[in-house]
Amino acid sequence: MATTEECRAALEKLSDNMQRAEGDVRSAAALDRSVSCHITDLDVTFAGRMAGGRIQVHDTLQGPPREKAQIRLSMTGDDLVAMVDGDLNFAKAWGSGRVKLHAALRDLLVLRKLL
Repeated sequence: MATTEECRAALEKLSDNMQRAEGDVRSAAALDRSVSCHITDLDVTFAGRMAGGRIQVHDTLQGPPREKAQIRLSMTGDDLVAMVDGDLNFAKAWGSGRVKLHAALRDLLVLRKLL
């Protein structure tokens, strides 16, 4: 089972990858939205903001998200680490329910370029 530190490191790596993206992926990463990522097996939520092509984690909270972020992810720590490392395909994980993503329809259409 991935630790809280490993999950935070995976989010940092994802943020770094987004920063280096080009083309359509870079434009999708440029959204300015509040973000939360609930790690279900650890019952920890990383809350922050997607801005300037990066995910900036501002808080690490026990339990589910306290506020409703504009983009909300929910998954196990192992799935987060596997996705960021390229060992788990986001679309397949989302389609099977292993990963949950909640956002406005317009944001989902833009975010699909990241996925």
